[in-house]
Amino acid sequence: MTGHFSFELPTRIEFGPGVSSTVAEVLIELGSRRPLVVTDKGVIDAGIFDRIKGFLERGGIEFSVFSSVEPNPKDRDVMNGASAAREFGADSIVAIGGGSPIDCAKGIGVIITHGGKIRDFEGRNAVSKETLPMVAIPTTSGTGSEVTFSSVITDTGDRFKFSIRHPRIAARVALCDPELTVSMPPMLTAATGMDALTHAIEGYTARPSEPIADACALHAIGMIVRNLPKAVGSGRDMGARSSMLMGSILAGISFSHSDVAAVHCIAEALGGLYDAPHGMCNAVALAPVMRYNMSFCVERYARVAEAMGLRFTTDQEGAEKAVTRVEELAVDVGLPPFSSLGVREEDRERIAEFSAMNGSNASNPRPMKKEDYLALLKMMG
Repeated sequence: MTGHFSFELPTRIEFGPGVSSTVAEVLIELGSRRPLVVTDKGVIDAGIFDRIKGFLERGGIEFSVFSSVEPNPKDRDVMNGASAAREFGADSIVAIGGGSPIDCAKGIGVIITHGGKIRDFEGRNAVSKETLPMVAIPTTSGTGSEVTFSSVITDTGDRFKFSIRHPRIAARVALCDPELTVSMPPMLTAATGMDALTHAIEGYTARPSEPIADACALHAIGMIVRNLPKAVGSGRDMGARSSMLMGSILAGISFSHSDVAAVHCIAEALGGLYDAPHGMCNAVALAPVMRYNMSFCVERYARVAEAMGLRFTTDQEGAEKAVTRVEELAVDVGLPPFSSLGVREEDRERIAEFSAMNGSNASNPRPMKKEDYLALLKMMG
């Protein structure tokens, strides 16, 4: 290889069954004594919050709870959470959940130290100061948000999902406990798993590529394809749950150091307009985007096929097999088709426009304009 790249991983990862029990000692190590716990209704209903609450109380940590995080976190969630943090005098954040609470927590940390409105920090270079130290405790195996330095928030004014990207917003420590993922129902397991697979495939094929991120992506692809059907079929299979969580982490590391691309551009447009589950949106867009991109990254899709354990004789054959495997996997784990999202014909222009406006559009291996997204949407149904 030639050229220069920079690789930074600002998050310390603690991985293994039961590791979430160390949350109090990790906070003390960070010099934090008054965290705001950011979570959502699903985590509370699953009993996971009570488990973490017990660890905090036994560790002598005084904390306040903000649990009003919506799916596809909204700008209002971030601002309300920041108000709660200020009122409590929080010196840190503990984020418990999937991508929604963790992304919201990142936004709260930005507002506490910077002020302003969360949309002010859209893009890659708008965060100018350190944010509140955060400990992330993931409860799903999909977003990888516990190790990424990006946050996706919905602007409720124009229903547009925007990204904030900077190493300063990353969690200081991620406590990745596969025991916390066993309560995920099959459909959530499937959707979040396809989200992780999308991160890995787009992280590997986005422009420009980077060798450490590539290695993480390819390893993640193999782990996810082998273990997602097991995790969906038998939620208490700790081997599958552990592999899915690690696959999600590796995929998150990968796309943080490269980017996502057209799949996420479409998924975020759909999520902003319809408040549809992010993993589901990625799942229905992944194979069509791969087919659309095929002629621009045949060799890379062939390497994806190798990571999936597929056999082939030419790169073209391998690339086509990779797309077919993605389609088969979505069916195998029971995910519904694109039509289930209820996309209105009159919204297609806006979806295509929002997709082309997305900050990750330029990273797609095939140059994409609004017209390309309209063609893709037609392919999808």
